[in-house]
Amino acid sequence: MSNLFAIAYPDVATAQKVRDELVGLQKQKLVDLEDVVVVERREDGKIKLHQAVSNTGMGAASGALWGGVIGLLFFMPFLGAAVGGATGAAVGASTDTGVDDNFMRQIGEKLEPGKAAVFALVRSATQDKVIPAVAQFGGELIQTSLSHEEEEHLREIAKAAYPASTL
Repeated sequence: MSNLFAIAYPDVATAQKVRDELVGLQKQKLVDLEDVVVVERREDGKIKLHQAVSNTGMGAASGALWGGVIGLLFFMPFLGAAVGGATGAAVGASTDTGVDDNFMRQIGEKLEPGKAAVFALVRSATQDKVIPAVAQFGGELIQTSLSHEEEEHLREIAKAAYPASTL
């Protein structure tokens, strides 16, 4: 089962650094992420989601490939690729994987304008390496799926790893 962590930061640049750090840790097999998203509340109050993976782009590419293959059967590969790409993009855009977009927007509304948060859906992690790597950026833990005891334990570990952290 995956656990959700949402950590607020003073700006989108810091939040993106944390996301990049988590992606780097995943490449090192220290954390297994199901999803990681930066949620930005712009100065005008609008919420912007910076998804790590574009379902629309992946759907379009997959649809174009399969449409082209099917189009070859009917001697119209370009038409098949075009129709498949459009269909795949539409399906990809309507697909929401990982953390629910509406939930992230609701939490993002609570951020002050100009601030950002990282939402990470974590399958597993090597806590003694991941927590210090994230804690070095500071931030405020605003949402988790952990129990109160586990959340308090997480805060204690983060403070021990990086005393300036407010996780």
